[in-house]
Amino acid sequence: MADHPEVVPEVPDRLAYRVKCRLLGRPLVTQELAHETLSNPLALGVLASDCISSTAYGSEEMLRILVPVVGVAAFTLLMPVTGAILLVLLLLTLSYRDVVSVYTRAGGSYVVARENFGPRIAQIAAVALLVDYIVTVAVQTAAGTDALISLAHLTGDGYTGIDHLKVPITVGVVVLLMYGNLRGLREAGRAFAAPAYLFMIAVALILLIGLVRALNGGLPHADLHASGVVPLGTAGHGWLYGASLFMVLRAFANGGSSLTGLEAISNSVSAFRKPQGPNARRTLTVMSCILGVMVLGVSTLAHFTHAVPYQDGNPTVIAQEAHLVFGDGWLGTAGLVYVQLATALILYTGANTPFTGFPFLASFVAEDRFLPRQLTRRGHRLAFSGGIISLTVVSLALLIVTRGSVDKLVALYAIGVFTGFTMAAAGMTAHYWRRPGESHRHWKVGVNLVAAVVSALVVIIFAITKFTEGAWLVVVIFPLGVWALIRINRQYREEEEALGNVPALTADRPHWRRHLVYILVDYLDLATVKALQYAHELRPDDVRALHFVIDAERARRLAAKWDATPGTTVPLELVDCPDRRLRHAVAGLAARTTADGETALTLLIPRRTYSPPLGPLLHPDSGNEMAKALEQLPNVAVTVLPFDVTREVERLRSVNE
Repeated sequence: MADHPEVVPEVPDRLAYRVKCRLLGRPLVTQELAHETLSNPLALGVLASDCISSTAYGSEEMLRILVPVVGVAAFTLLMPVTGAILLVLLLLTLSYRDVVSVYTRAGGSYVVARENFGPRIAQIAAVALLVDYIVTVAVQTAAGTDALISLAHLTGDGYTGIDHLKVPITVGVVVLLMYGNLRGLREAGRAFAAPAYLFMIAVALILLIGLVRALNGGLPHADLHASGVVPLGTAGHGWLYGASLFMVLRAFANGGSSLTGLEAISNSVSAFRKPQGPNARRTLTVMSCILGVMVLGVSTLAHFTHAVPYQDGNPTVIAQEAHLVFGDGWLGTAGLVYVQLATALILYTGANTPFTGFPFLASFVAEDRFLPRQLTRRGHRLAFSGGIISLTVVSLALLIVTRGSVDKLVALYAIGVFTGFTMAAAGMTAHYWRRPGESHRHWKVGVNLVAAVVSALVVIIFAITKFTEGAWLVVVIFPLGVWALIRINRQYREEEEALGNVPALTADRPHWRRHLVYILVDYLDLATVKALQYAHELRPDDVRALHFVIDAERARRLAAKWDATPGTTVPLELVDCPDRRLRHAVAGLAARTTADGETALTLLIPRRTYSPPLGPLLHPDSGNEMAKALEQLPNVAVTVLPFDVTREVERLRSVNE
């Protein structure tokens, strides 16, 4: 028999794929995932941006509540409230050091809650974190735009010509962040790490020069009666003169926004280089120390300079502090410009942290079948593209609805953040409680229990004090979100039960002229079994079951299940597909199989059909696309075998009833 050269067909790329390659670069293959990790300094810049950048508005949000009530006395009351915030920071840092040490896979409070309380209770943490990430993108980018507008106010002699551009600028930044992350984590990390260090230097300059001027008795005060400042309440003496406990609690709740982003490292432990746990722990400790110093420093400067919030948010408190500390000369103006640009950059890039954490978290929740499976798939550049795009769409909607108001967005903020803190600390308490032999067990149980109680109290305080300002929306969304995730999980479980009744495979292997049948296997279920039985009915010379490996761990589990199923006379073959271009891999295999011109090949593709509207949302359909990719190949036939899952679910329900 003459040798026939291997013929690999040229499958034309779709226009969308060509555009994607032009915008995002070449596709990364799966083996390159190991290189998409972060060193500790790079991780600090990428993952700590959200946390550290909250320094730019945390103290201001406390003053926004206190100044209208107690006037100048607010600057005295600011310090004990800041002290309470720092105490919570200490407790949470100790708790999250345990989290990243024990749970070295990304996922943070969700993984902690799932492992200690079960998957259903863990959905509370899932919703909390998902809401937190969405609001974080909106808050950080809106605050970054405020920093730019504040620069125009303080250097332009009252010029406010860009105020009306706040929403368009903020929306543009969110879209840019999406693009950077779709290109891949490592490229986004390089671009987004530098602003964190620039901002640290900027705040250090303000604090050092402010300290020198304060020691020389030359630290000026802001004009408390300038046009546009928040109205001053009744001035008084002592911490609580003229202020109710309710208002102090509101200020504390607003100040809790300073701690947002603290969980980011625990949600992205897998992004660190090995050993991941110790590296994440060190980075978390450094980040918390930096945050504590910066929050205390900004509040202390506000205490001495009386930098007061403005009603429309511009200029910001930290911008006023920089202006007062640096002075009016050209050198002072240069310092102010640097501080404001660094502040805008850190706030914008702080919004990058959710673009790292949200897709990872969504993929874990989807793996547990509480979100659509599409969110588990890595995209063109090994990023979880579905999660990135979903986060972008929802955060943009939130920005447009609130017109980018940081004050309105903060009302949606801390409930999600501190619910996640509560679940993480409570989970770690349960973890150590069940391990009597654990070193320093009583200390760890005590610290995590106190952190859980304090975080839960903050959630309650925030829900009560900010209810009428928008917190009611989060209070409503939380149970609806948890219900929706559990509903999705029930749908998946019912479908799995319906598909899981796999009978023994006993068909014989008849002979026919040289005709091969390949079955593309994604799952071992009833749909696959019917495809195997249909393959034997065609009486080919050979039947092969093929699984193209996109996820190695999933392929390993499928192979083990296949081998353990009685009656599976057709062995399962694993075919590597490192670049995840399934159509091209199948086309290449089909071309090689039929290259001799004497072999006919039938490809059987089990297609599971689901009733709308929920079915198509939860299950992608790639069978028709595969058929189109192979229709030009000679001697190759593609048969898509539909299997009505909805009907099987209904049949099973009727049997159970």
